[in-house]
Amino acid sequence: MGTSAVNSGEQTDRQSRILDAAMDLLSRHGISGVSMRAVAREAGVALGLVNYYYDDKTTLIRAALSRVDEHDLLLVAPDPSVSPDEQLRKALHRVAAADLLTTRYLSLRLHLWALAQADEDYAQINAAAFDRYIDGLAALVSSAKPELSWNECRERASDIVVIQNGMWLTALLGVDKASIQRSITRTEEIAFAPVQGALPDEAGRDTGLNQQ
Repeated sequence: MGTSAVNSGEQTDRQSRILDAAMDLLSRHGISGVSMRAVAREAGVALGLVNYYYDDKTTLIRAALSRVDEHDLLLVAPDPSVSPDEQLRKALHRVAAADLLTTRYLSLRLHLWALAQADEDYAQINAAAFDRYIDGLAALVSSAKPELSWNECRERASDIVVIQNGMWLTALLGVDKASIQRSITRTEEIAFAPVQGALPDEAGRDTGLNQQ
């Protein structure tokens, strides 16, 4: 392996460690707990290295928002190895994965949402990320329910996200597995609901999709 490849890997690892440290501080202390010096201390690196990768705290927070955006898109990533119905079901279940229902992760999300409400720049980043997630989820709905228009798919995706966000907020108060399962079931009901005005036999087939 060449020296340049090793150096590149080390740089990526250091930058990732710095960003992880910033996100940990943000989840525990909010924006007031994030400073370049605090991040350096948390990451175990020199302050100069933090300044090398990130110009200031704002740049760090933007990077954190981008990291969460990337993670959200993975939640709705299609899986060509399974049927469209199963792709959608898997996506609806991913939001309740054990690594997401942790105090650290949910607290981080809460702080980032609060930042988006308080700062126009962060709000635009968050809004763009939200639209990408909605589009990704709507695309899965469209594949499973091709008879729906794109607008109808996005409407269902938006309704599902409301439930998902509520599930995450509720989980901060203590994970109730039965409640989480009810929330997932409700998102499946929305996703696979019969099309309004469908013929009885069509509605029957659609309803059958929810039976496991």
